Amino acid sequence: MFKTIGIFAHVDAGKTTFAEQLLFTTNAIKTVGRVDHQNTFLDNDELERARGITIFAEQGRFTYNDCTYHIIDTPGHVDFSPEMERSLAILDAAIIIVSAVERVQGHTETVWQLLRTRQIPSIFFVNKMDREGASLEQTMAQIQQLLSPDAVVVDETFVSAVAERHEKVLDAYIAENVSDELLTHSVQQLMQNGALFPVFNGVALHGDGIDRVLDALDRFVTTTYDKTGDVQANVFKIRHELDQRLTFMKLMRGTLHVRDDVIIRGNVYKILEIRAYNGQRFKSVQQAFAGDVVALKGLHEAVVGDVIGDCMSQQLTLTPTLQAKLHVHNKIHVKEVLAMLRELEAEEPTLRVTWHERHQEIQLHVMGVIQLEVLTHILRERYRLDVTFDTPTILYMETIAKSAYGYGHFEPLKHYAEVHLHVAPNARGRGMTFTNRCHADDLTTGHMRLIEHHLFEQEHHGLLTGSPITDVHVTLLNGAAHAKHTAGGDFREATHRALRQACEQVENVLLEPYYRFRLRASIDHLGRMMSDVQQASGTFDAPALTEHDALLTGRVPVATFMHYATTFLAYTNGKGSISLQFDRYDVCHNADEVIERIGYNKDADPDYTSSSIFCAKGKGYSVHWTEAAEAMHCVKKTLE
Repeated sequence: MFKTIGIFAHVDAGKTTFAEQLLFTTNAIKTVGRVDHQNTFLDNDELERARGITIFAEQGRFTYNDCTYHIIDTPGHVDFSPEMERSLAILDAAIIIVSAVERVQGHTETVWQLLRTRQIPSIFFVNKMDREGASLEQTMAQIQQLLSPDAVVVDETFVSAVAERHEKVLDAYIAENVSDELLTHSVQQLMQNGALFPVFNGVALHGDGIDRVLDALDRFVTTTYDKTGDVQANVFKIRHELDQRLTFMKLMRGTLHVRDDVIIRGNVYKILEIRAYNGQRFKSVQQAFAGDVVALKGLHEAVVGDVIGDCMSQQLTLTPTLQAKLHVHNKIHVKEVLAMLRELEAEEPTLRVTWHERHQEIQLHVMGVIQLEVLTHILRERYRLDVTFDTPTILYMETIAKSAYGYGHFEPLKHYAEVHLHVAPNARGRGMTFTNRCHADDLTTGHMRLIEHHLFEQEHHGLLTGSPITDVHVTLLNGAAHAKHTAGGDFREATHRALRQACEQVENVLLEPYYRFRLRASIDHLGRMMSDVQQASGTFDAPALTEHDALLTGRVPVATFMHYATTFLAYTNGKGSISLQFDRYDVCHNADEVIERIGYNKDADPDYTSSSIFCAKGKGYSVHWTEAAEAMHCVKKTLE
């Protein structure tokens, strides 16, 4: 049997120390490393050891009671949250480490919401019980208030708590006849249904409490993987080693062998090697079974989020809200730099590396300044690049307020393509979606798919600031090709022009990223918290008050609140708790100011135009977007 367990925590709660003790207790490693000694088994990157934080989600492997466990030690810093979130797709259960001194922190709440969204069975471990100020009672009160009232300490009252949540156990409890088998099966059910979260406590540094957690994983976490069915697998991580690409995946069903062919997005790859990793160590194996987590060589173009077989692809929610410009100080061609960055982008897809030809600059999407420090280190150590980054700026987006028809025609001499679209506002956070209403008599299926591909292959510049267009629904209504003259790239030109021409006709809306925040502090600070949120152009819900504390939740622009944690912790003397989680993009609170500051000229963008190109007397000529609709060759169709 295989079980994959993710370990999560806020920074400095003792997550990596806990993982180290799991490996040591099960004899997977011979000695216990310490974070402060920079010799832990899973934090093996130089920067991880120097900073004492987990940056990359690494896996350990051990056996316990004839079961093979994979543990995933995930990053605890918000800048590396996407790396943490990608690991969720492969988990059978999660362990959340909470410090008995600092208690529930902001990142803990973010992790908890992600785990509940994906309905992953979870266990708590309250750590650092030997520290001054440690309190299991106060920590439990916070866990039950902020995370779940169904978090229950595994002590002499545990059976009665299970009885309150399970009818069969209640009947047996009343009859004073609760068997171990009934209790185990009932806890398994409750955990699978998200109705019970066992809580253990101890001191990970000394191994105190580790045995009880292992016993709980053995008894309460169950898996049923089928190694005989058709292969299903999730790709959750990409790494590079000596110019070779390693594709990490969780096998959800079936069996894989070396030299097997696998199909990903229509491409056929041959498995050249299967590796079973434990930290940085690995051994090559000839096969992998359902439930196993392995790295494959040979899948040259597989990306994070890819699947093999009929397997659900994960939807990720933690995305960067900042962008930063890269400066390379070596004498090296930009194409070589981009190739290096594309390799990093394969490992961290949220980077969204972009080369702006006109300005001769490279932009990356980032989560924060700590991530930039890590990128600087990686580029120096792996590629010998001397780089710096500008201060990150907010990543804006654009959408439209009303629907419009858009027309694009591209017909220089010996080229031809025409595209008719209907573009409508989408719900916030939906991104761009597509419907095909074009008749097969007007365009071939191949051309229709090409138009759809060109809509999604890259970001499209909005009219206000040149920021990416989002939250629009595009419907393909009509189009035309020429049997002789339509060439590669013609439909890209026509599609981009049609989309932009539609945007020209309606009001455009600038969007900015918003946080969903949770502020908890002494009730004496409530007035300050509410005032600060209002000054930051945010909104808040009715405060939740206890005898001593106040909890304030709401939404606020990232631009006005991204540095607020420092201020908040200062005036609460470090006793407050702040959680900032990306919510979605919404209307920019200071759009006019941002538009003026960016100074984008929609009519001077060399990469995007709303005008169309027609041909007469052997020469192409431009038709302004205001007149393009009347010049189209195809019949104009409507949605009605």
